Amino acid sequence: MFTSVVVSLILAASALANVYITSPTSSTTWTGGQQATINWQDDGSSPSLASFGTAMFSIYVGNANQQTSLQLISSNVSVANVSSLTFTPNPTIGPDSNEYFIRVQSLNLKDASQPQYPALAFSAKFSLTGMSGTFNSSLQAEIDGQSTAPIGGSTSSSGAATPAAHAVTTTTVAAATTAKSTAASTATGTSKSNGAGRHGVTGLAGLVGAAAVLAGVAVL
Repeated sequence: MFTSVVVSLILAASALANVYITSPTSSTTWTGGQQATINWQDDGSSPSLASFGTAMFSIYVGNANQQTSLQLISSNVSVANVSSLTFTPNPTIGPDSNEYFIRVQSLNLKDASQPQYPALAFSAKFSLTGMSGTFNSSLQAEIDGQSTAPIGGSTSSSGAATPAAHAVTTTTVAAATTAKSTAASTATGTSKSNGAGRHGVTGLAGLVGAAAVLAGVAVL
């Protein structure tokens, strides 16, 4: 059974987030219960990865107005000091689907336009197979809402997602895992049109009950 808390978000059409996720991309398929690795690099725009600082990584589904966290991957990753994160997707969080995405929430950096809110970055939607869970009616409604509120709004000619301005409700599902972050390396030769989403800095109006969600998660 999902235990959730509801927080309010506002997607701000501001400067692009600098955490550029190179894996997963839209062509990525991971298998539930087997190790997977998230990779990222600095996209060269301000603010720097050092400014983005420590971040929380989670698997989400949803649309630009409503998003639900299905699995907390790690609550404490320094995106400037490491460039990848290995974890095991929980096969019970949902069915085989191509509607999953990674959301990265800075614990240090605030939105430049609305400094009361933290910065966020997103991956492209990717696929999970070998899954044993289901999407309940609420989750499916959020996913179906992409027809009118796609994640990231419109897509530019470069393949980067352009953020839309919407009021967003985020539901956090308490599904934690243990992740391992690896040493930072210099990423070169990766095209920004590889399907990874570059979304704008967004705002979080409140984080209710986050301690309960973060409990028991470790970065090895």
